[in-house]
Amino acid sequence: MVVLKRILIIEDEASIAELEKDYLEINGFDVDIECSGKKGLQRALQTPYDLLILDVMLPELDGFEICKQVRDHKNIPILMVTAKKEDIDKIRGLGLGADDYIVKPFSPGELVARVKSHLSRYERLTGAREAKKGDEIRIRGLYINKASRRVFVNDKEVKVTTREFDLLVFLAENPNRVFSKEHLFERIWGLDAKGDVATVTVHIRKLREKIEMDPSNPQYIETIWGAGYRFNV
Repeated sequence: MVVLKRILIIEDEASIAELEKDYLEINGFDVDIECSGKKGLQRALQTPYDLLILDVMLPELDGFEICKQVRDHKNIPILMVTAKKEDIDKIRGLGLGADDYIVKPFSPGELVARVKSHLSRYERLTGAREAKKGDEIRIRGLYINKASRRVFVNDKEVKVTTREFDLLVFLAENPNRVFSKEHLFERIWGLDAKGDVATVTVHIRKLREKIEMDPSNPQYIETIWGAGYRFNV
């Protein structure tokens, strides 16, 4: 039996909500609609939805407050919709925990593509979290056994140093988060460690040479310029 992904649309413009619902249902989703901010929040918190499509301007309770309260209780993808194009709205929504932002008018096809993309990303992320609960981490072709401190790429073992292993495990256990070189240096080498944080860059480069198919175009450990490094799942 195929279980459909459940989506809640909180939108006070009925024509837009129905159009979104029609296209999402055509693409195999189970969709509910709420036009009231308060009722929408109640339903979002009480019902196990897989994704929330949330309009910013709503009666009784705006989308920003709904986003904040849902994020405090649930870790589902939230896609915010607005008629405004100002960056401040986008920054505010993302700052409250929204995963993406889409500006009206938009094509139904774009909405469906965004929904599929975020559900897929969420499944990969939760899958990585499930895999790390024990002594094993499995992310695509990468397999890490924490108990034996061994690393395999596409079923072939690669030799890593103690620091490389600790760095890799820490990043893999905290996927899609950006960590500065300073944070990684303190976390892996110790709060009282003496030395140059540039050693983090050296260890990242060596790890990429061992686990990436193309170290110059890494799929696992990504450089976020000016910020640090992120492990992608």
